[in-house]
Amino acid sequence: MHGIAVTLLTEDRERLTTLQHRVEGTQLARIVFTHVGFPSGPTDPVLRQIQDVGSEVVLIDIDPLNPQRAIHAIELIRTTTSEIAIIASGEMSHPPTIVSAMRAGAGEYLERSADSESLLEALNRFTTSRGKARTTSGRARVFSVTNAKGGAGATTVAVNIAIALQESYGGVLLVDFAPLGHTALHLNVRPSFGVSDALQNLHRLDSSLLDGLLTPCKGGLQLLAGPQQPFSLMPAAAELARLFDLLVSHFRYVVVDCSNRLDQTGRLLADLSNAVLLVAQADVVSLWSAGRTRTFLEEGAGRDRVRIVLNRYKKIPGFTDEDVEKSTNSKLLWKLPNNYQSIAPAIDKGVPIAFQENQDIGRSFRGLAAALAQASTTAEGSMDLVYQQDKTDSKKQAAGRLLISPLRAGQ
Repeated sequence: MHGIAVTLLTEDRERLTTLQHRVEGTQLARIVFTHVGFPSGPTDPVLRQIQDVGSEVVLIDIDPLNPQRAIHAIELIRTTTSEIAIIASGEMSHPPTIVSAMRAGAGEYLERSADSESLLEALNRFTTSRGKARTTSGRARVFSVTNAKGGAGATTVAVNIAIALQESYGGVLLVDFAPLGHTALHLNVRPSFGVSDALQNLHRLDSSLLDGLLTPCKGGLQLLAGPQQPFSLMPAAAELARLFDLLVSHFRYVVVDCSNRLDQTGRLLADLSNAVLLVAQADVVSLWSAGRTRTFLEEGAGRDRVRIVLNRYKKIPGFTDEDVEKSTNSKLLWKLPNNYQSIAPAIDKGVPIAFQENQDIGRSFRGLAAALAQASTTAEGSMDLVYQQDKTDSKKQAAGRLLISPLRAGQ
């Protein structure tokens, strides 16, 4: 009846006046509390005041020269209050700040110079989604799967760990962000909508519209399909963050197929993820590519998220796990056995191998899924993932042996 209750937080007193005019211009919101400065800890009285006045939305102004305090405030509000939406207002020219704000808990990110109309659209999205229950498990874990080079098998890995997670834990969404989506073929489904539709309708995307864009698959897995024709998806950081904020609030696990995405979108997707599975094979070209891909994905992120998954693995005499980690500068997480005779027909028939319990490769996918689900999360949002498979058959060798081709070493 009286409009949405909004709290304004900024470190600049002059900006406070600007924000007040912007909120009043929406004619949908009312200001219930303003403060110059941000809460510094969970016992800060500002947090209690925000709740005592019945705030429904907190609008936080991010200083482009020092965004850390604002991002810390977003995280504090998210973790110490309930049912309060957070809208961040900052510059669009610095994607890491946008991603950090959304990861901290902001549901919207608006251009710092945006007018009342932009804020009104954000508030309308809030009123649409208000009252719809979020999943009891909280925000989903996000696993991105990408390949060290073409043909390494990233899509196969993404599809099968998504199925394994769905079978054991439920609430799984598979998102296909490849330039040409192949996940639908692996799952033998024909999607009517997908990622491109979600990005084009972000301004009105809510849980109901999202449900209409998803494709249900066998076992309860949900798919947000990739383009069925070659299409360059190049969303802005704020658009990706907005999309994933909605996705992680409705699922327990989100698995993202990032095959062939060595671009800014691939890097942003990696930064939005708790873990990045870099699929490679035990040959010089693949491991060389994995090391450089890892450097590209981690650049400027400050988090250790990339883990190597060796696909089509065969034991090679004289070639150790330490060689893999040294050559790629990444930790080895899993080794999927080479079983082309089973994998190829499974892909052709659209019946993923993870459904086949009697196959060793299927059991390996389920083991990988369990490792991802059971790993603890660090304070930075990464995951404590370590290689837990049997290493007793691997003997250490002298440094520099990786210069010998693993393929040749096995001859």
